[in-house]
This record gives sequence, structure tokens and C-alpha cells, in this order.
Amino acid sequence: MADAKKLFIKTYGCQMNVYDSERMAEALGTSGYVTTDRPDDADMILLNTCHIREKAAEKVYSELGRMKAFKAARPEVKIAVAGCVAQAEGAEIMRRQPAVDLVVGPQSYHRLPALEAETAKGNTALDTDFPEEDKFEHMPARPKARRAPAAFLTVQEGCDKFCAFCVVPYTRGAEVSRPVDRVLREARDLVERGVREITLLGQNVNAYHGVGEDGKDWGLARLIRKLAEIDGLARIRFTTSHTNDMEDDLIAAHGDCDKLMPYLHLPVQSGSDKILKLMNRKHTAAEYLSVIARIRAARPDILLSGDFIVGFPGETEEDFQDTLALVRAVNYGQAYSFKYSSRPGTPAAERALVDPSEADDRLQRLQALLSEQQKAAQLAMVGRIVNVLFEKPGRLEGQMVGKSDHLHAVHVYAPEVSRGEIRQVRITSSSSNSLAGELI
Repeated sequence: MADAKKLFIKTYGCQMNVYDSERMAEALGTSGYVTTDRPDDADMILLNTCHIREKAAEKVYSELGRMKAFKAARPEVKIAVAGCVAQAEGAEIMRRQPAVDLVVGPQSYHRLPALEAETAKGNTALDTDFPEEDKFEHMPARPKARRAPAAFLTVQEGCDKFCAFCVVPYTRGAEVSRPVDRVLREARDLVERGVREITLLGQNVNAYHGVGEDGKDWGLARLIRKLAEIDGLARIRFTTSHTNDMEDDLIAAHGDCDKLMPYLHLPVQSGSDKILKLMNRKHTAAEYLSVIARIRAARPDILLSGDFIVGFPGETEEDFQDTLALVRAVNYGQAYSFKYSSRPGTPAAERALVDPSEADDRLQRLQALLSEQQKAAQLAMVGRIVNVLFEKPGRLEGQMVGKSDHLHAVHVYAPEVSRGEIRQVRITSSSSNSLAGELI
């Protein structure tokens, strides 16, 4: 397309933002845009932002300061901001950075073609509403290009939990689940285009309650079992979940649905009941551990992942020791840990902070324990035979890289293997964040 306009997207944050960026690119494709990986070559620069990390808004403003240089060189270039910072900051982004032409929240990106048309007239465009219509149903049909072997599929958005540290209920809105038939339609389309593994996404994905084929609300387990009937779909995963929504049928699915992979990311944030209450998590450490025990009873070889916040307002050394005790009790195969940082507008933002040096020290001790557990989990894989979905060539000649059932990255010398193949591999060694093996 000689007259195609070029779109550069920079994506921050979670897998849902990766999915959203793909859909925004497709939406703008109807306006004549094709993607580029060079901002200096783009006709539109779009930042798809995340509000989870510390000082997220300031980082966006800093990035916009760099991007406006491209607009200074070519005034026709459009600059757009999407995602959760766009939702939270709204018109303030345009006020602080006049180079921005378009701001769109995560619930309105199906309106991008119309908003882009406004910028083409020389106007600015702002849409941070929570529209009643289903944005997914208003997206353009996907082009039938081949896809990577693994793909994300959003099935649920928003959250009703209102954890004291989290901005998601304010930037993504209340929990909304997509109807089953629309999820199945998109999943079948992905499989037709070469996808072998689908990860179901949601801010609180196991709260899924989409309307099913029988007119009743289906839970996530029933949706997974229906997806498992799709020929050609080999693997199913889901993230991110809440302890209080790990219902019996979903736990059972880990044991009786072969296509549901033995990996679960289940954040807990703290092992202290006092801190969990201050966080408004609505469960205790014992209740979390009970859920873990039931999951392991259903699928003994499952690899567990979690999220932790240290230095939450009010946390003492005793509370932190409770967190370490919980980590030892669970024995995670992978986990993410962060020092608390306040988010404007959240209840915890008004509370006194833990001494930063103490929070830093706790984070280092927690990460050391988590790293030790991850290393042990990977070393335990050495000598085992695992199934690997190969996704891309590696850095070395003839090398292919894929993911095991347990979501470990696996490097194999396999010049004869194609992307999308699932092959048995004997694990021969472990490094810091990946495994190496040989084809069986």
C-alpha cells in the first residue's frame, strides 16, 4: 500500500494492554494505517499506557516530551495517548502536553477511527467515557493474517474488588464479561489463523460471568471447557485471578481439562491478615493457603505464581515475616514483588508510608527467597520430558524457543521444527530465567 499511513504503538504494562494495542491497530487499519516499529517514520504515535507502576503518569509525560520532537520535525504527525493513564488524566494530558492530538480511554478505543478523523480536520479529540455499547462488537473484523502460535484473548474487564492500593476500578470500571458466543467466535478465528495457545485475560478473569448459549451466566470453568472443544486449540491459560473467585468448578477444571495448562497466577499481596484487611483483599492468609491446597489436590504438578507488595502502609517487621512464612508454605515457581507506591485517588494513598529503607530491605529479602524458589523449580525440571510449543527462532543458528506446559521458556537446537509445533523435549539444563533441552 503505497499511500498507507504508518502507526507506531508503544505498549506499557500488562498482557491486556498488549491485546488492546493489537485491537487498536486493527481499528486504525480501517483508516488506512499500517504498523511500524519506528516512531520517526510514523504518521501517528500512540502510547498505550498503564497506571499500575509507580509514577506512571509522570513517565508518560516524560515519554510525550521525547515524542513531540517527531511532531516538531513533521507537524502532520499525530500523537495519541490511550489506556489507563489516559482514563485517569483525561484533559490534563492535553493541557500539560499540547502536542497531543488524541486521548482515548480503554473502554472507548473502538471509536478510534472517528476520533482519528477529527484530528485529520485539525481538531483534538478526547474520549474517556465508559460507553454502554460493547466495544468488542464495534471493532472492525480482523484481517485473516497468520498469527503467532500463542495469543491473548480478553474475556473480562474491570474489577469490583476495590483493593486499597489499586486504580483498576477507577480506570477500567466495573466488572464486565463478554458473552460466550463472542469469545468462542474470536477464539475460532485465532485458531484458523495458526494460534495453538490462548491466554484468557481479565483484570479479575476468574470472576467471568458471561451469558452462555443457554441464556444463563457461565463461569470461567464452563467457558474453558467449551473452548477446549475447538479443534486445533491445544492449550488454554488464564490470568489474572482473585482468591475469592477460585470456585470449585474452576479448581476441578485444572484436574480434568487436559487443555488447561498446569500454571496459575494467583496474587495474594501479603501473608499478614492485618495487612490483607488494610488492603481490602477480603480473604485471610489461611483462606488463600486453603485454596492453594485444593488446587494442588486437583493438579499436583501445577506451577504457582503470585504477586506481593512490601512496605504497605502499616506493615511491621512481624507482618513481613508472615509474608515470608506464606511464601515458604506455598513454594512458588515464579512470582512478582514490588515495594508499595501510592496511587492518587486510592484509599491507601492517604496513609503514612513505611520507612523507605525498611521497605527496600524487605523487598530484597523477599526477592531473594522468591528467586531461590524459582531456581529450585527450574532445576527440578532438568531430566524431565516436557511438551514445548515452539514460538520463534532463538538467537543461535538452528535454535528454536518455545514455552513448556508450565510456562517456562525452553531453548532447543531444532532446525527442523516450525513455529506452532508442539514437541516433546528432554530438559538438560536450567539458567536464570529459562531452560534448555533436546528434542525427543
